[in-house]
Amino acid sequence: QMSNSSSITEFLLLPFPGTQQQLQLLHFCLFLATYLAALLGNSLIITTIAWHHHLHTPMYFFLLNLAVLDLGTISTTVPKSMMNSLRDTRAISYAGCVLQLFFFMFLISAEFSLLTVMAYDRYVAICRPLHYGTLLGSRACAHMAAAAWACGILNALLHTASTFSLPLCQGNAVHQFFCEIPQILKLSCSNSYLREVWLIVVSVCLAFGCFVFIVVSYVQIFRAVMKMPSQQGRHKTFATCLPHLAVVSLFISTGIFAYLKPPSISSSSWNMVVSILYSVMPPALNPLIYSLRNQELSNAL
Repeated sequence: QMSNSSSITEFLLLPFPGTQQQLQLLHFCLFLATYLAALLGNSLIITTIAWHHHLHTPMYFFLLNLAVLDLGTISTTVPKSMMNSLRDTRAISYAGCVLQLFFFMFLISAEFSLLTVMAYDRYVAICRPLHYGTLLGSRACAHMAAAAWACGILNALLHTASTFSLPLCQGNAVHQFFCEIPQILKLSCSNSYLREVWLIVVSVCLAFGCFVFIVVSYVQIFRAVMKMPSQQGRHKTFATCLPHLAVVSLFISTGIFAYLKPPSISSSSWNMVVSILYSVMPPALNPLIYSLRNQELSNAL
């Protein structure tokens, strides 16, 4: 037991379930494969969009931002977990944990804001094509992307300050493979953690609002597409929009579940699976979904 948070110099992250060396190695290999796939996919998207001038349009500008955020998100959590597996340790320093939590919250919040902006971009392109140039000029796009990043930073600052200002006296073992807010709240010993719980509820409500906006945008897009005379145009739009919607749904449903689930549902392996679904899978899947389904980007690649 720790008397208070000031005496905590490091946290212990959850090792991969199972203590055998083979399982640790399997965990390392799976994480390495996913990480390399995300690294390669997102780097290719960034380079391709930056290199080809005909891809300097609002849609690809937002996609480039998404790829940068995806790279950051997966690099914040996965490499540390892999290093710990290799070294057969669980430790992360107090400062390391604070930074990991801050960057993770910042990147994941900015990413969700950006996905909302991208849904709006697709809505305007398909449902109001004549206004596209005026509604999404280069200045408007820069402002929207900057707003997404700013929302991420603000959200991360609020949550990090609120979480680490709590007295922690339930030990220093974080039941997760990275420093995640719900797991750190379990270490607090006073009712002041309710303040952070309220912050989470507000954030989740905002995220859900964004999700509703995304769904409404796609419903409008699908309605417009159904009126298209060309079957090919219809197929192309569905092929790009449905996978986007699937990834956004996976992202928000697992994220909300991780942050609002009752403490009774709290097995370590279950926690880990849910967190992998919202923190590791989207950065690895996004490049596949956004580029392979996109003829223009595939050709440029």
